Amino acid sequence: MKNYDLIILGAGITGLSVARQQLIQDSDCKVLILEKELKVGLHGSGRNSGVLHSGIYYPTDTLKAKFCAEGAQLMAKYCIENDLPISRYGKVILPTKIEDDNQLDLLHKRAIKNGAEVEIISQNKLKQLEPEAYSITSRALYSPNTSVVDPHAVLNKIMLDLLGSGADIIFGEKIVSADVGKSIISTNKNNLYKYSHLVNCTGQYSDLVSKIFHVGEQYTLLPFKGLYYGLNKKSNIQINGLIYPVPDLNVPFLGIHSVKLVDGDTYFGPTAIPAFGRENYHGFSGINMNDATSISYHLLRQYISNKKGFRRFTHQEASLFLKSKFLENMRKIIPRLSSNDLDRSSKVGIRAQLLDKKRNELVMDFLIERKGNTTHVLNAVSPAFTSAFSFAKYILNK
Repeated sequence: MKNYDLIILGAGITGLSVARQQLIQDSDCKVLILEKELKVGLHGSGRNSGVLHSGIYYPTDTLKAKFCAEGAQLMAKYCIENDLPISRYGKVILPTKIEDDNQLDLLHKRAIKNGAEVEIISQNKLKQLEPEAYSITSRALYSPNTSVVDPHAVLNKIMLDLLGSGADIIFGEKIVSADVGKSIISTNKNNLYKYSHLVNCTGQYSDLVSKIFHVGEQYTLLPFKGLYYGLNKKSNIQINGLIYPVPDLNVPFLGIHSVKLVDGDTYFGPTAIPAFGRENYHGFSGINMNDATSISYHLLRQYISNKKGFRRFTHQEASLFLKSKFLENMRKIIPRLSSNDLDRSSKVGIRAQLLDKKRNELVMDFLIERKGNTTHVLNAVSPAFTSAFSFAKYILNK
């Protein structure tokens, strides 16, 4: 049995960032990261679009607001210092309904309070920035510093940094049980590891892992599938940066939008369609029947209770399976888009969204719970990649 000062479960952006921060604070700390996959970036951290959000959307009393702006600055600095791809494209947020204008002003106020550099711009300025974009109210919110990075490049560089700093990273191994009293975990490889402290950063499995330690019993995970279309290479549509709609602030999703990646390719999406498995990326793959039954039950409860318009949201997202409906929604912000401009993409992700079973509502903010010498990151969805370096300090030092 091996002994470690800190064991981290999961080598996504949160787990890697926690390990990085711990070694910054104490270079002699003996750190182990266990990752069930054979490499980093196969799930949420590697399947996002790499946008470094500015902190626009989040109420000022939330953890997301607290860590997003600083996290974006730290991540951008890290990429620049390490010669990793980063593109400062800027971002516009557009009303798609007249009543969205009030929401635009609300987002503007939130962004300022959260430390983001933003401005309300006119249709004329919008056309200079994004000739294809359209605002029904002739106003838009502009974030000039919003940048895009390559998630896989970031993940792999942090991993190499950690290995160079003496951390142990073991792939293909995951926790199966724990002796909480003795601070020992056992794995699928029949190995035992003893920890002084343990941090659960298992993303799509964080709720299941936390229950091994009798933590987070009131929470479960609901997966939402993010599908994308790519901009056809022959299209004459010009996208310069990021074009988003004003989102529905009742749900923790930003609506389908356009994103230009660091390689210059443009994608449209993602959807937020309820999925039936934590790794249900394609067809019926990644579906566990017990899990699917639980997910279906909680989705049905959400649908029946219809808190914060969940029923309407579900109908709208389900319709986006159809290319015609997807195009109809995208044309609200990019009117010249046609069906020929959109190519179905193999790019797909699963958003690991936490549900509070007692309150029967989606958890909107980051959420961590502690018990004894264990810490469990239960909800670390967008902007978790952006916030990772800042959020890691909080996870370790709260």
